[in-house]
Amino acid sequence: MTSIRFLRALALLAFAWGAALPSSFAGAEPYPSRPIRLVVGYAAGGATDVMARLMAQKLSEALGQPVIVENRPGAAGSIAAEVVATSAPDGHTIFMSTIANTINPSLYPNLPFDFARDFAPVSLVAAVPNVLVVNPSLNVKDLKEFIALAKSQPGKINFASSGIGSSIHVSGELFKTMAAVDMVHVPYKGSAPAVMGLIGGQVQAMFDNMPSSLPHIKAGALRALAVTGPSRSPAAPDIPTMAEAGLPGYEITSWFGLVVPAKTPPEIVARLNAETVRILKQPDVTESLAALGAEAIPGTPDAFAAVIKSETERWASVLKHLDTQARR
Repeated sequence: MTSIRFLRALALLAFAWGAALPSSFAGAEPYPSRPIRLVVGYAAGGATDVMARLMAQKLSEALGQPVIVENRPGAAGSIAAEVVATSAPDGHTIFMSTIANTINPSLYPNLPFDFARDFAPVSLVAAVPNVLVVNPSLNVKDLKEFIALAKSQPGKINFASSGIGSSIHVSGELFKTMAAVDMVHVPYKGSAPAVMGLIGGQVQAMFDNMPSSLPHIKAGALRALAVTGPSRSPAAPDIPTMAEAGLPGYEITSWFGLVVPAKTPPEIVARLNAETVRILKQPDVTESLAALGAEAIPGTPDAFAAVIKSETERWASVLKHLDTQARR
């Protein structure tokens, strides 16, 4: 008969072995065990929402659970970010972060969360240029004519954005400084309603993310004057860069990336990263992004963390410069 001492030793060994394993092997629920929320900080229909819905569909197929996009617009993504930052760190709540999350710390010093501290990066998803679009009723055909018109009518041209602190807003403010023009900012709760305001004539211009404006450009509902990237977009090669159009030195590229709450288990972050990277290398996904004027940029969590750090520092410097210029 097996001794009680031997059984106890076996039990202790089994416990120690199980405790050393990742939770997915140690008797915990397999991941994912229920539907996943993919939270977006802007209204449906904008570029961030478009990216999120593409990733949600693919992640749902890969993970075997529904991935549901939840729009929480407001404060340039900060409202949604707070929701995710305070969610359980179990991989069932994901945030589609944007460049705005590295701009906001310089605009809102009292945010209830720290983007670098309270989130664990998963992977960058895509990068897109912004595009300066105007209502076709505005009597300008190119960037130089737009600048001339804005200078001749200081404070009369309104430009829309997806919210204060968004890359779309900052693009407009940087343009005002570099082109020496006076325009009035009109914030919306996302790109989609801002574009509708532009098409409807409530505002005259906008530096929109390429994905949400491109269909309206192709349909003739909006007139594109320039893209803000370092080179022309393959999705719209006829649109010049800001430098080509007459404003050298102006360059902004927006990005989107997946993050989860800090303290999410490393094995879950690794699983999400592996699936995201695999998805972003699929030909149909890269083609879908390219058609929107976006480029897939999958990478490691560490690489994304480095981007977050460098972008936060960069925008702190840019916004400090803009504030100095505005005070003169």
